[in-house]
Amino acid sequence: MLSSMPRQWTTPSRSLLAAATLLAATPLTAMDLTKLDLGDPHLDLIPRTQAEQSRIAEVVALTDDFSATELYEDKPAGAATIRSRTDTEAFSQHSPNISFEQQLEFKLGNGLFKKLWVFSPASTLASDGLGPLYNARSCQRCHIKDGRGHVPLDAGDSAVSIFLRISIPADTPAHMAAVKDYIGTAPDPNYGTQLQDFSPPGMAPEYSFSVTYQEIEIALSGDETTKLRQPTYQALNLGYGPLHADAMLSPRVAPPMIGLGLLEAIPVDDILANVDETDANNDGISGRANLVWSTEYERVMLGRFGLKAGQPTVHQQSAAAFAGDIGISTPLFPDPWGDCTIAQADCRNARHGDGDTRVTEIDQPNMDLVTFYSRNLAVPARRNLGDPQVLRGKQVFYDTGCISCHTPKYVTHRLSDRPEQSFQLIWPYSDLLLHDMGEGLADHRPEARATGREWRTPPLWGIGLTQQVSAQAGYLHDGRARTLLEAVLWHGGEAQAARDTVVELPPADRAALIRFLESL
Repeated sequence: MLSSMPRQWTTPSRSLLAAATLLAATPLTAMDLTKLDLGDPHLDLIPRTQAEQSRIAEVVALTDDFSATELYEDKPAGAATIRSRTDTEAFSQHSPNISFEQQLEFKLGNGLFKKLWVFSPASTLASDGLGPLYNARSCQRCHIKDGRGHVPLDAGDSAVSIFLRISIPADTPAHMAAVKDYIGTAPDPNYGTQLQDFSPPGMAPEYSFSVTYQEIEIALSGDETTKLRQPTYQALNLGYGPLHADAMLSPRVAPPMIGLGLLEAIPVDDILANVDETDANNDGISGRANLVWSTEYERVMLGRFGLKAGQPTVHQQSAAAFAGDIGISTPLFPDPWGDCTIAQADCRNARHGDGDTRVTEIDQPNMDLVTFYSRNLAVPARRNLGDPQVLRGKQVFYDTGCISCHTPKYVTHRLSDRPEQSFQLIWPYSDLLLHDMGEGLADHRPEARATGREWRTPPLWGIGLTQQVSAQAGYLHDGRARTLLEAVLWHGGEAQAARDTVVELPPADRAALIRFLESL
């Protein structure tokens, strides 16, 4: 049966639009984040002294001198920065400040990250439990060379590193009641939380992924032009009946893996310091913190990971990906059938890989190795940062207001158990907050506090090496942008003014801006 996405995704229903309008109009000052006591329960931290606080404030202050590089700017991950490579392995190196013993843990985690899982039953008991419905057989199949995924190159290419997330409107769950503007959602009753396009013999996959593009020409100053790709997505060949009438879908390309442990070590208070929900300073930017449920700590935490900051820690993000993408159970998410719903009886009743000495299909010691690996993928050193064109591009980046969301630098917590991430000056160029990016990038699918127009500011470190690592990789949440300039030109909403400024820049300044991004 040939089926496509419901109209509600590309043109949301009046009820969904009304709800979104109401949320946008609601005074968000009522959401007092200080009353939630978010804290950093995932970190064994050593509190900063007053003297350290003063030093840090001085170090992370924004520069106004673009005649030369800043101190330590060449090391975006501090002591966890790795020498930049010129091959496809640039994102696959361990942080150079881990111990010899930790390097073994990293390599074991790398093996699990690359492992190809197989269906149950199988003779390789340590590797069985795949799916039965799944998007990829390994983590590396999505995060290509630990970098970005890509959209299918043509009709014959698989969609292994992009999928469609799915949910329907629902009430706010009781455990999130303290978050007054939480947007309740629930899995699609037939398809769960994401659509899987692979299955074992004799079992239907959930769908076939399809994307087509319309080229849009954009006029730039200096008689220059460029083209953007406007995507249209379809879920074809639905295998388990229709989608729910109010189904909301969102395309997601796998993001890069570098620097995750450092992002996890940024003090929550330093991130919340950039929150400006009602745009009190009238700069047009109103960053908001996503607040999500930690299954591990059984409490509300700050969301840091995922394209809408829907996960609080590297461990939970990794476990959720095992469950949703590969169908592998973990101690945190122990269902052996992954994302299969009650309506998918064959999937739930199939043989699974749990129940042996591991209990779940991947046990906690191995999850710890994967988590360690994910935390310690090194950020490459900056390149050509002293080049006059790069320095000019940095000034353009600051002057156009890009730093209002892409916060240049932080100092991580001082940690008693993770010296490799402890007290490092880092330059991720992200506030890790949610921003309204306009209708052009909207997916009309909320996630926790994130509305259908909001996305987490992506870290920019390493972005200049994206297509060196994987030549087919694209930019933005769905890989639609083929170049960094295209990615900039898709910015709308809170970033519209900055985007329009880039359009009107003298061509030399626009080229310098891109050159600066390529140096990150």
